[in-house]
Amino acid sequence: MTSARRRSYGVRSAPYAFLLPAVILFALFFALPIGYALWLSLHKVKVSGLGLGAGARKEVWAGIGNYTDALTDSELLGGALRVAGYGAIVVPVMLGLALVFALMLDAEKVRFTPFTRLAIFLPYAVPGVVAALLWGFLYLPDVSPFYFVLDKLGMPQPDLLDGGPLYLALSNIAVWGGTGFNMIVIYTSLRSIPAEVYEAAKLDGATPLQIALRIKIPMVAPSLVLTFFFSIIATLQVFSEPTTLKPLTNSVSTTWSPLMKVYQDAFGKGDIYSAAAEATIIAIVTLVLSFGFLRTANSRNKQEAAR
Repeated sequence: MTSARRRSYGVRSAPYAFLLPAVILFALFFALPIGYALWLSLHKVKVSGLGLGAGARKEVWAGIGNYTDALTDSELLGGALRVAGYGAIVVPVMLGLALVFALMLDAEKVRFTPFTRLAIFLPYAVPGVVAALLWGFLYLPDVSPFYFVLDKLGMPQPDLLDGGPLYLALSNIAVWGGTGFNMIVIYTSLRSIPAEVYEAAKLDGATPLQIALRIKIPMVAPSLVLTFFFSIIATLQVFSEPTTLKPLTNSVSTTWSPLMKVYQDAFGKGDIYSAAAEATIIAIVTLVLSFGFLRTANSRNKQEAAR
């Protein structure tokens, strides 16, 4: 009886034993850092006298003071506005190209589909810093072959690293690197549509364009929602592209994006407490926007299904 109970207990506890490594890793590398960041965001350093000697700098409770300072910081708000303009270019262009490429690859008469699919996806495999350096040197008039060709043709040579064109330059890097991934997600969803659906549409006299607009795009709507969700998160977390291009132009400041502001405060100024509060605000904004968008998309899908 005792051995039977032990075997029964072992069977019941087996799933928890398998989950234990994942739970430990989640706690150590996700939950614990988040908790520590929240704890830092509620504290600050109090300096006594000249700040020299033992006990001159003490960590004290700050409450929501760091959050109030962050929400009224013009540099952080300015970075948020710049990222909003950047995202207004990147997200629709990238997802539009991804959808077009996926529909083209899913067409019946397309040749060399595996090679084309790999060629479109390949830029996504290039690290973001490497891609930013690559395009950064292509934007420099002194070393770029594009400017050499424009000069020989007597055409104007716009400075893509200054002023308004900077948004296009940064957006181009993101679109070049992210279109392939989104295309694969949408293309995979297209390949899962039953062939009988297309055959029925053809029997009804639908053209390839009508099939794409009235069947394919509506049926891959969940994939479009998913890619849009990922693109919004990536846009709010833009960091490597402007940071990499910063040495090449004076138009990119150390606080161009919110995450660059966090990095500057944490490692440039040494104020990890304010940086933790700013990072927490960015995380909350990302969570609220993502949750709101997903909830809106789900309610819309339910309404369409009810019809």
